[in-house]
Order: sequence, then structure tokens, then C-alpha cells
Amino acid sequence: MIGIPKKHNALHDMMCFLFFIVLGNLSTNAQSDTSRVYRNLVLMDSILTEKYNNVNIDTNYIQRPSERFTLKARVNISGASIETLGQLSGDIFHTKAEADIKNTLSIAATYRGITLGAAINPALIAGRYKDYELNINSYGNRFGGEVIYQRAKNFKGYIEMNDSYITDLPNDILTVQTLNLNGYYVLNYKRFSYPAAFTQSYIQRKSAGSVMIGASLHAQDIKNVTEKLDNTLAIHLKTVNVGIGCGYGYNFVLRHNWLLHISSLPTFIVYGYRRMYIDNERQTMDYSFPEVIITARGAVVHSWKKYFMGATIVYNYSKTGQQERLEINNTKWRIRTFLGIRL
Repeated sequence: MIGIPKKHNALHDMMCFLFFIVLGNLSTNAQSDTSRVYRNLVLMDSILTEKYNNVNIDTNYIQRPSERFTLKARVNISGASIETLGQLSGDIFHTKAEADIKNTLSIAATYRGITLGAAINPALIAGRYKDYELNINSYGNRFGGEVIYQRAKNFKGYIEMNDSYITDLPNDILTVQTLNLNGYYVLNYKRFSYPAAFTQSYIQRKSAGSVMIGASLHAQDIKNVTEKLDNTLAIHLKTVNVGIGCGYGYNFVLRHNWLLHISSLPTFIVYGYRRMYIDNERQTMDYSFPEVIITARGAVVHSWKKYFMGATIVYNYSKTGQQERLEINNTKWRIRTFLGIRL
């Protein structure tokens, strides 16, 4: 009777001993895995920090923020318009159509120059906005540019013939696809900073400006729906225009931590592909100097302590063709307001 409990106690002690050995090994492995993850994070942080600070700039004029994190909330407003002037069968016509204004809300988090963000369009969620627009921008001290694609059916406006009002252009009569690409190279990139004004990933300490070299592309496909408007010719227009040029930008550093930016980059079209069909008959579109694609930018930024706020505007304009036949003026703009904090 006494021996049975002893055997039971010995077995119980052995099981406990094995349990604590296994638990100790699991704890050691978990600590090892945690330590390995921590070392990798420290290594990644050191690499990003070195890359973040290893920039070829004049720190008397521009510098990197010392904080690791940047959090930002933004409100974006954008719009577009198309205006045409020309002659058809001896009559002078003028049309203008504007797209519905698009509003989006976005948030972004940046760590050592790497940004992750998300945006929503309240009108799209509510079903009031059915068009599509994509904006990609990258602003560097030396290189930068933007890609803007829009597919829209919400253009509406009016038609004039011989300076007399004819009719309205209702919604959904035009189907427009537009692609704008522009890029820049800053000559004085060590002292003049585009991102100081547009992404706040740099800080402009002293006023500076620079000459810029740039290239632009504007491609567009326009069709109209004749069933929705009486006595309307079927028009299909395809254009691709490439321009090169130079411009100038300047950052004004004002008192009380205010920054004002203004820049303009006009490019002259050196290549153009144009196809126009009226009632399925091909028409000619002649080149008329000067044909231009212009990108203008502006910004105002105010910072205090670890906070900053401001607004930016990007304006794209292109002019092609001639009024004796067909001249097309395209405008695309975007205004962005923001509020941020550095941590």
C-alpha cells in the first residue's frame, strides 16, 4: 500500500521535470526568435537612416527632418476642362466642357522616406461619382514628376456657332480618356528642394531657386454620343503629344516658418500624333507653332514645433492645333490641403 504512492510520485516528478525542460526550450526559442526579429528591425532602421541622411545637399539651404515618423491628413480637389475652337463648313464653332469636381480624403504615414497611404472618394462610395482618376507623383530634389490618368463621362458644357449660343452639352455625351505625364530635372538640386514644398520630406532653410529641364506627354481619346443630342456629328479624336522645354522654380523662406513655392515648366511639342474622324471620315489636324504643354505648381507651407500645414496646387495646360481648323485647349488641376505631425 505504501509502494504504490511512491511510484506515482516518482512518475509525477518525472513528468513535471520533462514539462519544465520543454517549457524552458520553448521559452529559449521564443526569446531567440524575438531577439532575431529585433536585430533585423534594428539593422533595417540603421540602413534606412543611413540612406535617409546620406543625401548630396547643401545643409545651409535644405535639410532632412530629424524625426523618424511623419503622419499626414490630406484633402484633394481636382477638376478638368476641354475647350475647342475651329471652323466647319465655313461656320466658326466654340465648345467648352468641364468635368465634375472630384474630392478625396487621404491619410499617409512616412517612416524614413517610405510612405504608406490610403484615400477615399465619398462621392464614389455614395454612387454619385462614376469616373476614374489615378494620380501618381514623386517629388525628388533632383528628379521628379507626375502621372495623371482620367477616364470620365461627366463632362458637360455648351456649344456656340458663329458667336451664338446653340445648345448645352449634357452629362454623358462625351467619353474622355486623358493621360498626362511630366518630369523634371533640377539643376540647383543641392539648394532648392521641391519635396520641401510638396511632401515635407525636406526643410527649406534659406530661399533658393533653380532652372529646370523637363519633358511632357499628353495623350487623349475623345468620343461623343450622338444619340443624346440632335443634329450632332459623330466625332472621334485621338492625340498624342510630346514636348521638351525648361522652366524655373523658387522657394521663398519667409518669417515665422512660412514657405512659399512657385514654379513653371513650359514644354514645346516636338512630336504629335493626331487622328480625327467626323462621321467616320478622317480629317486633318495641322501643326501650328507654338503648341505647348505647361506644368505650373504652387505651394504654401507653415510649420511650428512638430506640426505643419499648407496647400499645394498643380496646373496642367496644353494647346494644340489652330483655330482655322481645330484648336484644342486642355486644362487639368489639383489642389491639396494638408495637416501633419512629425514624431
